Amino acid sequence: MGILVSILVGAVAGWLADLVFKRFSFSLFAEILLGIAGGFVGGWIFGRSGGIVDQILTSFVGAVIILGIAALIKGSRRTV
Repeated sequence: MGILVSILVGAVAGWLADLVFKRFSFSLFAEILLGIAGGFVGGWIFGRSGGIVDQILTSFVGAVIILGIAALIKGSRRTV
């Protein structure tokens, strides 16, 4: 049951983060992976969280951080 909840939380957090960064457009699978990775990053920054809403917010913040870093890296490579 924990894996199913992680996938659901990851999907919601990845989708919300994808809405923030509109120039990236990911598939649902990529959004789920982004949200799960964001959960690890957010959990590392904020520590453990309690309820499902806290987990979604923590994963969302982590996913936004990951997308922000990706945007900085992608933005630094300018093609002529």
